[in-house]
Amino acid sequence: MSLEEIKKAKVVVAGTRQTKKALENGLALTVYVAEDADEKITAPVVQLCREKGVRVCYVDTMAEIGKACNIKVGAAVAAIIEK
Repeated sequence: MSLEEIKKAKVVVAGTRQTKKALENGLALTVYVAEDADEKITAPVVQLCREKGVRVCYVDTMAEIGKACNIKVGAAVAAIIEK
């Protein structure tokens, strides 16, 4: 899965806290995880995705996720959410 989907999404959250919050509230549709991010950070998010039945897409770098989310820094995780 490419990052085109996240670039076209209307509502996106970036970062571990916001992504976890979206998952816990049942708003996350797809979660993107950077493969170069620390597993201590990403593992709990991936586990929560499994519990909630949310699709996980892996991306090579944090920088790619940050760029797709239109932020100036990299992000370990990001999510497309429904509002």
